Amino acid sequence: MSNALPEALVPLMRRAERLEWWSIAWTISVIAVMGAAMGSSQTMKTAWIEDCLSLIPPIVFLVAVRVERWAPTNRFPNGFQRAPSLAFAIAAAALTALGGSLLVNSAMSLFAQEHATIAAIDVFGHELWLGWVMVAAQIYSIVVPLVLGRLKLPLARALNDKTLFTDAQTQKANWMTGIAGIGGVIGIGLGYWWADAVAAGIIALDILNDGLRALRAATAELVDGTPRALDSPKIAEDAAAIDQLLRARFPGAEVRLRETGRIIHAQVIGATPPAQKVYPATYWTGDPERSWRLGQISFVAPEPAEQEPAASASKGNG
Repeated sequence: MSNALPEALVPLMRRAERLEWWSIAWTISVIAVMGAAMGSSQTMKTAWIEDCLSLIPPIVFLVAVRVERWAPTNRFPNGFQRAPSLAFAIAAAALTALGGSLLVNSAMSLFAQEHATIAAIDVFGHELWLGWVMVAAQIYSIVVPLVLGRLKLPLARALNDKTLFTDAQTQKANWMTGIAGIGGVIGIGLGYWWADAVAAGIIALDILNDGLRALRAATAELVDGTPRALDSPKIAEDAAAIDQLLRARFPGAEVRLRETGRIIHAQVIGATPPAQKVYPATYWTGDPERSWRLGQISFVAPEPAEQEPAASASKGNG
């Protein structure tokens, strides 16, 4: 079975790769701007750390896409279709670790009752509150992920790429961080010392929720669980439809589905394979343009009926 994408999806994959390169470049610029304006704000620190870790999903996506194209070898005869699965697990783990660490940091700041202060500087004889500089940096950090995340989502759905989808979720977390960060900085300016840590905690909870959800789906995929949906750990609708069809076509057989990368593999145990060659797309019940998702169907024929009486008779005659 070829590792190549269907021809219709190649332009989409190339566009996704370009977006990820742009994402890395723009994220580095956001990291530089946020680092320069960070000050002592816990929310700004939280946002800066998140921006740094948000580089992981696009990097592992680009690496996985290239590894996935490698031809099978003697040591890897099944090819490298699992590369996106591994990339998805890394991206999900990074998102989960990010949310967990940020939640701990914000909770510690809140319990310690750290009173963050934002100073003012003199600019050409005029006093400028640095909070406005932080707000401007946060606005910049909102625009970039908001645009990139919206561009990545339809590509992730078309390619059924969970790493790309997780990256889009990370971009969502980034612009949410920016909005909460603005609230935290303004809260400090108004004298609400706790606003900074609370804003950071709200951000962290949302990130942790997305990370845990992605990690559950990634773990299921790595241990050959039934294919999960793109945006949740629930069973994918197309996998459920394939399972139902195969059980109807081969009554009494055991059906096992698993997913490698973006490809579904089906195994029918206890059923005699069709006499004529049947392509996997024949068992696809959804949109015909997405029939590439079902990459392989294998059959394990039922064991022949045991003939113990005959065997015993032959032994007796011997």
